[in-house]
Amino acid sequence: MREAVAGLWPEIQWIENQALREQVTQTWIKALERSPLKPDDLNQIPFTLLVPNCPITFMQHKRCVVHIARASAKAMHEFMGRALPIEMDTVIAGAILADVGKLLEYEIGPDGKSRQSQRGEALRHPFTGVSLALECGVPDAVCHIIAAHAAEGDLVKRTTEAYIVHHADFMAFLPFKNPKNVKMK
Repeated sequence: MREAVAGLWPEIQWIENQALREQVTQTWIKALERSPLKPDDLNQIPFTLLVPNCPITFMQHKRCVVHIARASAKAMHEFMGRALPIEMDTVIAGAILADVGKLLEYEIGPDGKSRQSQRGEALRHPFTGVSLALECGVPDAVCHIIAAHAAEGDLVKRTTEAYIVHHADFMAFLPFKNPKNVKMK
């Protein structure tokens, strides 16, 4: 399973702190072991069930979010770092883990299409994602990003790193809500 995670997530190597890199890897391993989805499914299923016929896969979206978050954090550090410190490993780890709970929220139905699982109907992915991450020893600062990256986070005071991942995620999601923006294959 470790090889599958490494194949899905070359960006894990961007995390400089070796212990955090291992905790992120272990969280993805645990999620894949508990998920009805297989690693290859993540390159096939849509990243969201909220966009009909979504043309972007889960991994395309997730990796894009990580790249946007990292680039944004670098720019913010360059121009505002003196007044607004940013922990880059926290941003990267949080972006990689933000949707790990979707592996427990999604399943593939008998028709071969992605759908919300019974667990997913009861617990959205920020909750299951934090649970998985805590089991693997992921620090609270990263778990905060997982918890606060989606709408649930509107009820808490986000850290700078959480704002970066939240906005990166929505940058790679909201344009798909307008069908005029989407070019189908």
